[in-house]
Amino acid sequence: MTSQAADGPETVASRRSKITPEREQEFFDAVLEQIRECGYEAVTMEGVAASTRCSKSTLYRQWKTKPQFVVAALRSRRSKRLGGIDTGSLAEDLREAARAIGRWANTDTKLLQALGHAVTQDEELARALREALVFPEIEALRELLRRGVERGEVSADNPALEYIPAQMFGIVRVRPILGDGYADPDYLVCFVEAAVLPALGLT
Repeated sequence: MTSQAADGPETVASRRSKITPEREQEFFDAVLEQIRECGYEAVTMEGVAASTRCSKSTLYRQWKTKPQFVVAALRSRRSKRLGGIDTGSLAEDLREAARAIGRWANTDTKLLQALGHAVTQDEELARALREALVFPEIEALRELLRRGVERGEVSADNPALEYIPAQMFGIVRVRPILGDGYADPDYLVCFVEAAVLPALGLT
């Protein structure tokens, strides 16, 4: 029997089950942190193995290539940070969302910057990044806005509604490029109060 035949689905599943979810998350945290600090191209499976004190073969058994490993790590970190916001007021919801986004802006923006070139070359990596960090926040912001419309706080035909999620996401990512550091909670609350609420006719 060939080695390929011997390594059927049951064997592969058995190998994967030897790593606990906690240990797997350690690997994911390590690779994402190294990407933030060193850039995607500089990260190696060997480097992650050394930092987590495991063998290279352990990582290669689980994830055959670095892109597969990074994709899995990104998907493990799917953002749910805005999901619990519901103050009963759209203006307050948006301020709370700004504070929540600001608390993570540093690490998220570093990761996006570090993956910048790689995601243009690898569609699966790009998709995982969008699913992990972009789409959940955009959808959560849309949900806040939908609730505001349902409560009658803002008109459903207000043209600003379509653009606010992109504005909130974009200001976080562009601020470091302007040389002013990362967008912290105070900065984002000021942005909401100066630009977002007036566009919606709120205070």
